[in-house]
Amino acid sequence: MWRFTVKSALFTGAAVTLGLLLASTGPAQARPTDPSSPDAVTAAPQPTPQARQHGIHKAGDAYMGWLHNTTTSSAPAAPAPAAVVEGIDVSSHQGNVDWQYWWNQGKRFAYVKATEGTSYRNPYFAQQYNGSYNIGMIRGAYHFALPNNSSGATQANYFASNGGGWSRDGRTLPGALDIEYNPYGATCYGLSQSAMVSWIRDFVNTYKSRTGRDAVIYTNLDWWTRCTGNSTAFNATNPLWVARYSSTVGTLPGGWPYYTFWQWTSSPLDQNHFNGDQSRLVALANG
Repeated sequence: MWRFTVKSALFTGAAVTLGLLLASTGPAQARPTDPSSPDAVTAAPQPTPQARQHGIHKAGDAYMGWLHNTTTSSAPAAPAPAAVVEGIDVSSHQGNVDWQYWWNQGKRFAYVKATEGTSYRNPYFAQQYNGSYNIGMIRGAYHFALPNNSSGATQANYFASNGGGWSRDGRTLPGALDIEYNPYGATCYGLSQSAMVSWIRDFVNTYKSRTGRDAVIYTNLDWWTRCTGNSTAFNATNPLWVARYSSTVGTLPGGWPYYTFWQWTSSPLDQNHFNGDQSRLVALANG
């Protein structure tokens, strides 16, 4: 069964002091991985003590917004944009998802973690990706980036070949690059700001050459400012998926004029707004 992990936190969008975030008090749980992958070329990274406190116990366990996972019980008040479509994102942490339940809760799109680095594939991907589609949702896949693991091109190709592809069926969203805090070491993965921008450009350019679509970029203001110098290199091409756990979206990173997706809470699992109505979401899917 998939599990509910109540992990809401206020994500201010300003600089976040990593050592002061609340740690999860829940019991550690083993997470499934895909041991059959032949693609590992380096030793598996080990999660930092802080990452372990947030449910990341081994390579492959990283998930969107992991650093803001706490056990506080209340979510921020849900905002009420004029036109919005509600959705969720999931990873192996949710296991086999009850898609009928989330459809009944009004969720109409879902993003599913497909890959991480170049050696991990979500073992629940098929159930989650196909299950959301079969219930009627518009679905997409995301890749958790490890920029110190291999080049952006290498990881984009791995993602596109392992669930991150795209087809113009009106029900498949462009793949998303999850680029955020490193759960296995240095916050910016040991890269300079200019090197990080180059890595991201390598990923999104390769992904577009493989799929014909501009990848969605998931990030937050603090990490993007620290690790890319708040680069504006992608705001005219790649849709923004911003993480801010609050009742308002706040200042957007990178000079993006608007967000496409907003991850606004992680209680009882990651919930997102699409910035537009259903017809615009379908238009994004169709490219």
